[in-house]
Amino acid sequence: MEVKDLEPRELWHSFASLNAIPRASKKEEQVISFIIGFGRNLGLETIKDAVGNVMIRKAASPGMENRKTVILQSHLDMVHQKNSDTPFNFDEQGIDMFVDGDWVKAKGTTLGADNGIGVAAIMALLASSTIAHPPLEAMFTIDEETGMTGAKQLDPANFTGSILLNLDTEEDDELTIGCAGGIDTNTTYRYHQEVPDSKSTAFEIKIKGLLGGHSGMDIHKGRANANRLMNRIFYTLSQTVNLQLNSVDGGSLRNAIPRESAAVVVIPYGQKELFLLLLKQFIELLQDEYRTVEPGLTVTVEETSLPSRVMIQADFVKIINAVYAVPNGVYRMSPDINNLVEASTNLARVIIKDSEFISQSLQRSSVESTKADVSNAVCAAFENIGCKVGQSGDYPGWKPDPDSAILKLMVNLYEKNFGKTPKVEACHAGLECGILGAHFPGMDMISFGPTIRGAHSPDERVQVSSVVKFWTYLLSVLKEIPENNK
Repeated sequence: MEVKDLEPRELWHSFASLNAIPRASKKEEQVISFIIGFGRNLGLETIKDAVGNVMIRKAASPGMENRKTVILQSHLDMVHQKNSDTPFNFDEQGIDMFVDGDWVKAKGTTLGADNGIGVAAIMALLASSTIAHPPLEAMFTIDEETGMTGAKQLDPANFTGSILLNLDTEEDDELTIGCAGGIDTNTTYRYHQEVPDSKSTAFEIKIKGLLGGHSGMDIHKGRANANRLMNRIFYTLSQTVNLQLNSVDGGSLRNAIPRESAAVVVIPYGQKELFLLLLKQFIELLQDEYRTVEPGLTVTVEETSLPSRVMIQADFVKIINAVYAVPNGVYRMSPDINNLVEASTNLARVIIKDSEFISQSLQRSSVESTKADVSNAVCAAFENIGCKVGQSGDYPGWKPDPDSAILKLMVNLYEKNFGKTPKVEACHAGLECGILGAHFPGMDMISFGPTIRGAHSPDERVQVSSVVKFWTYLLSVLKEIPENNK
């Protein structure tokens, strides 16, 4: 069965059409044109603001004209990530999807269910002539995954709604009423190089097979960070072997837990066998340490050509010590909400090449003071060795409102439809609601969606039965939106 033939057919057909279009963050030109054409072909008012966000307005279905206007919001961009052995050009190719039992997956790449299912649901509603709904304003934002610049620069004058449904949550039994804010911390350091001894031997070390995942939603699961593992190898082996470093390329995206890292090291004459023995022993230690959460962890080592330059020892010690010292993972659990990560940090990218060391990390927190604290801790670790540190992309969190009217309505409808009470949560991901709340003071907001696993990684998948549940629930909510005077 093809994806577009699944039920609800109107949603999956929209998702298939959307996924045929490249839509990386900051490269959304094609998908913006697609959504604009979609709205105009339906004869609906369609507006693009200065930054590229798209608004499509649809009048209420007959008999629901006096209901409150609902803003339906999802982001157009998706994380473009693939396995290193998967040949794929994200700039030119659509996602290659397939159905695997109760799941839709992609072949070696991210699927784009985050947030493509939300976009597809809104498209299906806009195109329908039979679904009962109040006045709708579709809000399609851009660049959510790499800075939320679409939400930040949104023109609020294009919207009149008083209720906002964000369709960007990844558990179908959860209603999200709060989220974390975030800030990017990026560092650079110019190191010195020297010529290695011609009798030395070079090796390429590769770490692969890690689960990776979303650096907010998955940060508490104890998964390995490829950048940290590679640095542990350097630190541990350099205590015994005169290891010299040529290059490192670890991680990929700022908001993904690093799955892979590759490095070229140089071992002096006479220490080759000792290096290989110690590395083998340390690989076994790592695999044992992570056998429960990272069963696919592999570390390979192959002899390679001797590079012309290596990092001098003084800079090598500085850098590996700084990377070892920088915090990573959960920084603080919330004292107010059970099992909620309050603050975290993810060392997303480490690049060492041509005399320059670069690191990229993302700090998150639902409390502004602890967001500042964890980002300061990261800054301090790198400033200590003389790195140039810059911060950008700061965005606020979304404070939960347990007395929200739309929350009460949706809890009641969930219980009525599914016979159980939904989980009401704040999440550690960076939803756009925090930023949108600043644009629309007093907006009643909630986030929900189908079950998605492995977001931001090539293991991303969405559950087919969960999409049916999500769609049924969404339609029931729209049908029960109260009148303007209530």
